[in-house]
Amino acid sequence: MDYSTLIGPALGILVGLLMGITGAGGGILSVPLLIFFLGLPIAEAAPIALCAVALASSVGAILGLKNRILRYKAAGFMAIFGLALSPIGLWLAPQIPNAPLQILFSLILLYVGGRLLKQARHEIQGVTAENRKPPPCLMNHAVGRLKWTLPCARALMLAGSVAGFLSGLLGVGGGFIIVPALKRYTDLPMKSIVATSLGVLAIITSGGAIFSAASGALNITLAAPFAIAALAGLLIGLILSKRLSGPHTQLIFSIFTIIIAMSLLIKGMLILGL
Repeated sequence: MDYSTLIGPALGILVGLLMGITGAGGGILSVPLLIFFLGLPIAEAAPIALCAVALASSVGAILGLKNRILRYKAAGFMAIFGLALSPIGLWLAPQIPNAPLQILFSLILLYVGGRLLKQARHEIQGVTAENRKPPPCLMNHAVGRLKWTLPCARALMLAGSVAGFLSGLLGVGGGFIIVPALKRYTDLPMKSIVATSLGVLAIITSGGAIFSAASGALNITLAAPFAIAALAGLLIGLILSKRLSGPHTQLIFSIFTIIIAMSLLIKGMLILGL
């Protein structure tokens, strides 16, 4: 019996649950889980993960549009540059040996996990954020839109480009790039930041998934049940998130992310004989 037919959907539900409970951040664990439990190389796991993130983020983006909290012009602008760089990452992934790519992914995971851990501890301890100068992208509250300036466009262009490249290269959604960028460069409320981030991810990851399918790099047999299960897990996670403590959940998630990252790093180093 091919247990991947059962393991794939089970992993999808787990990823969806994490995405629903923690926000979009759970999607970054799609690739490591596929590597550990299905033994896939990153170049094969990445397109599968993109399908799951694309489906889940699209639903989140639609809800954001319905609630009028998604800044669709900013999302579209960032996604244009992300879409331009995502195919480059998808093309580059098979050219790089799996072990170095795995080590790179683990280092990014360590960074994300460490940052989430720090944020969660600050929230639990009640540490307030330091005062900072006004960001380049400010809301015009009279019309409910961002004021577009050259520094604002430059900052959003850079964030979208980096998110798109890493999305293609590693199969991550890029939310760990976009959300901090929107927090730093705009004065949008957190709900609008998350919704706008999901809008960017929906476009970038959908484009990446389509490109992967067209180039023959996408294993539809594994991707379809994984993505559908992730969406089901997301909907369950959204319900559970209303009953769970945000900072404590993020603390647990960050520790889990760091453990996965360390395991992935050790595995990659052993393959290289380091």
